[in-house]
Amino acid sequence: MNSSSSSPPHYSSLPSSNSIPPNFISRATTPKPLSATRRPWEEVFALYSFTRPYSLTEATSRVKCNINHFRVNYIILILFVLFLSLLWHPISIIVFLITLIAWFFLYFFRDEPIVLFGHVVDDRASAAVLAVVTIVALGFTGVWVNVLVSIAVGVVIVVLHGAFRSTEDLYVDEHEGYDGGLLNSFVGGTPTKRGAGYTLI
Repeated sequence: MNSSSSSPPHYSSLPSSNSIPPNFISRATTPKPLSATRRPWEEVFALYSFTRPYSLTEATSRVKCNINHFRVNYIILILFVLFLSLLWHPISIIVFLITLIAWFFLYFFRDEPIVLFGHVVDDRASAAVLAVVTIVALGFTGVWVNVLVSIAVGVVIVVLHGAFRSTEDLYVDEHEGYDGGLLNSFVGGTPTKRGAGYTLI
């Protein structure tokens, strides 16, 4: 009698590659879309959510949290303040409107993340590049003082709003996580209350 036929079968604790569902592989290797989300203005200026911070630490934490949650709304607000400062400078207004078109197509209304040299560019990097291009383009029109003052005013408004706007009622998407003290906001998912916890990315 052949001894090999009577030996017990051997089982491996590691699953074979054929047993892994193909959907799992595709989801694991497919990058998440990194695009910006504009929050409803009713949420930004909800009067019942404004409370006084009781410490500098709380105010700083609120500012960081609100900047990440409302960053698109804050950018729109700063651009609006910048636009108001250029009303009496027609050449600068034209340049601003041209850069605003770039903001619309590359930041506010894009459907897919930007891919540059095979790397996905997230919305923070896109906003930083667009901000530099806008400032430099307007500077060439001779309105450096208007640009600097309007940006300073916009930043003050953002910081004050972020410090006094409570974060307890904010909602995040399921792809939004907490990374190094800052929230990363992505498009998609079912809103969940921020106080319920964070998903590590």
